[in-house]
Amino acid sequence: MKITVAGVGYVGLSLAVLLAQHNEVTAVTTTPEKAKRLNRFISPIQDDEIERYFAEARAGARNLNLTTTCEKEAAYKSADMVVIATPTNYDDVGQFFDTSAVEDAIEWVLKVNPNVLMVIKSTVPVGYTDSVRKKYGINNIIFSPEFLRESKALYDNLHPSRIVVGAHDDRLEEAAMFAKMLADGADDKDVPVRIMRPTEAEAVKLFANTYLAVRVSYFNELDTYAQSKGLDTKAII
Repeated sequence: MKITVAGVGYVGLSLAVLLAQHNEVTAVTTTPEKAKRLNRFISPIQDDEIERYFAEARAGARNLNLTTTCEKEAAYKSADMVVIATPTNYDDVGQFFDTSAVEDAIEWVLKVNPNVLMVIKSTVPVGYTDSVRKKYGINNIIFSPEFLRESKALYDNLHPSRIVVGAHDDRLEEAAMFAKMLADGADDKDVPVRIMRPTEAEAVKLFANTYLAVRVSYFNELDTYAQSKGLDTKAII
C-alpha cells in the first residue's frame, strides 16, 4: 500500500519507519534539509531505534521503503492512505490545541485526493474528528492516538501496550485494516486492539496524558515529603 505520512517529528517519523517495513511510504516535511537527510537515512531527531534502523538501511541490512519529500501535492495525490502526524502544540494561555497544521493537511488532501482515507495521529481535543467530518462534509477520516515517548518513539511503536483506533460505523473496516498494519509492523505479537468511536479514542489519549501527569506529580510530592522527614523514598514506594 502507498502511504503518505504528513509530519516528520517523533510521532510521524517513527510511524513512517514502522510502516515502511511492509508498505511504500512517503513522508512529507516542509524543510528541504530534513528531506535530504532522511533520504540518506539520517535521522533529524534523537531516537535510538530509528538511528539503528537507518544505520541498517544504509548498510543494506534492512529494507525500508521510505522516501521523504517537500512536494506534498504529489505525495497526497498518489497515496492510498494519508496519515496526519503534524504538531498540535497546546496553548497554555488560550487553553487549546493549535490544530491549524492538521487542517492544512486535510485541506491539501481534499484538493488532490478527496476520497483517500485519512488517519489523524496528532493529539487533538475530544470531539475534533467529528468536528472536521462536519466542517468538510466528509466521512473518510479516522483517529488513532499515539502513546509514545520522545527519543523512544519507534521502540514504543514496535512494542505497543495497545492499539487504539477511533472510527464511525461506516469506517470500521478501514479502522481494522489500519490497526492490523500497526500490529504487523510491531515486534510484539498479539497486541491488544481496541476499536471505538473517534470521541472515545480522543478521550483515551487525553486521560492517558492526564494519568501520566498525575503520577509524576504524586511521586514528586512523595519524594519531597520523604526528604523533609528524612525518609527513604525507595523504601516507601
